[in-house]
Amino acid sequence: MPLTQPAPAQPLAFRPLTVRGLTLRNRLWVAPMCQYSILKQDGVPEDWHLVHLGGLAAGGAGLIIAEASAVSPEGRITARDTGIWNPEQADAWARIVRFLHGQGAAAGIQLAHAGRKASTWPAWGTDGHGAVRHGTVPVAEGGWPTLSASTIPFPGYAAPVALDASGIDTVVEDFAAAAVRAIDAGFDVLEIHAAHGYLLHQFLSPLSNDRTDEYGGSLENRARLLLRVVAAVRAAVGDTHPLFVRFSATDWAPGGWTPEETATVAGWSRDAGADFFDISSGGNVTGVQIPLSPGYQVPLAAFVKAEADVPVNAVGLITTPAQAEEILASGQADAVMLGRELLRDTHFPLRAAHELGATIGYWPPQYLRARWPEA
Repeated sequence: MPLTQPAPAQPLAFRPLTVRGLTLRNRLWVAPMCQYSILKQDGVPEDWHLVHLGGLAAGGAGLIIAEASAVSPEGRITARDTGIWNPEQADAWARIVRFLHGQGAAAGIQLAHAGRKASTWPAWGTDGHGAVRHGTVPVAEGGWPTLSASTIPFPGYAAPVALDASGIDTVVEDFAAAAVRAIDAGFDVLEIHAAHGYLLHQFLSPLSNDRTDEYGGSLENRARLLLRVVAAVRAAVGDTHPLFVRFSATDWAPGGWTPEETATVAGWSRDAGADFFDISSGGNVTGVQIPLSPGYQVPLAAFVKAEADVPVNAVGLITTPAQAEEILASGQADAVMLGRELLRDTHFPLRAAHELGATIGYWPPQYLRARWPEA
């Protein structure tokens, strides 16, 4: 009898991953990336978002997490942010989600509140009069008062108002209500944004939280708001949908938030109802030295995974298929999220399948004539 050779093992990047009953077709995922493109300033996603996110779905990503979408108007980073605080926004998101699903990708949304980093000028564009500006938009020019754990301002921004007990309760309620709208719009995955110096990170870090009540001081107190949000979102949407939390694992500053604290709070978040952890870093203070290099944040993901015994994804200057596969094969992370590399090459997953020798069945039929030949 002729000898038969066993089929080569599928690269880890292209092995499905199941999270709380949702099976993702691969482990190359799209990180949430702000677009600042809502020119009507009403939080309703537009054609740009359909084309931007739809192209990434056609490019083969397993999970696409839409940009930070505010759970309330005052939670926007800029007036051009997307939102998920009203039915009109949810209806517009539903159109986009249907397209992502039609391409075989799972759809996620990042639920966010910018806190003291809200009410800023967009990262690009002008103030409407041709001038590029930075920092806080004055109330007289369309901005709004900002909220935070304390009155400590982000450097160069206006000082926020410290949330009182009622305001904290409202934040929790806003996250839960936004989560329900997102599920109603068809999203498969919810991600709570507790990174990059936004509101929940502001409570976590002692560099931005000098409270003396039950939300300040000890780690348990500083984590209380995040854990309330996780529990409220889980209660609001039930047990079926995966819930991610994005952390900045370190402030990169003395006296700031640390990887050890991140691992501890990730474990507590898992107990409160979260399933998966998206590990980034920084964003809460300025003037720090970040050791930028390929995969520089991967060790942070690996640390949280090992210390908390939770599933994680890695992100940060991951630019080649071989690099992504090595991160997964070495056990440092369970999935990889890409950002800028996918802006450069929306079909990175399709190219990665070719370079890694994976067998996939989700090339868009319209593009099959351009598929790379079999290796």
